[in-house]
Amino acid sequence: MSVMESKIHQIEVRTWEGEGYKPLVSHRDWLVALMNWESRFDLTSIGKVERHNETDEVFVLLKGLSILFICDQEGIRAIDMQPGVLHNVTRGTWHNVIGTRETQWLIVESNDTSEENSDYCDLENDELTALRSQFPSWLK
Repeated sequence: MSVMESKIHQIEVRTWEGEGYKPLVSHRDWLVALMNWESRFDLTSIGKVERHNETDEVFVLLKGLSILFICDQEGIRAIDMQPGVLHNVTRGTWHNVIGTRETQWLIVESNDTSEENSDYCDLENDELTALRSQFPSWLK
């Protein structure tokens, strides 16, 4: 049988134009989602971080401008994301993103990532100050 004769495989095409997070493909233990800018990713809304206690989470900037920030025992660090670069936030790492209105991220994570196995926290004033001091010029 030639490749052209095989009808076992299909291609599913998915997209998401709305605001926020939308899982689009799920298979066994993982899912792929698109996440578009919404007000919680705006500079004026920074202050919250989350961590997933049982899984890593992958972020890929598709369009727009974005920083990914993490908090750990060494403090808070901001990463100026570049399109097409994969950022794997490892299990248990406090993190969040900020982006411009046209920003879109590709997210890959475990199928069972949920509020039940994640934690959420507000940043302290000194952490916010440290984060702001690391903003790239496009965000100031």
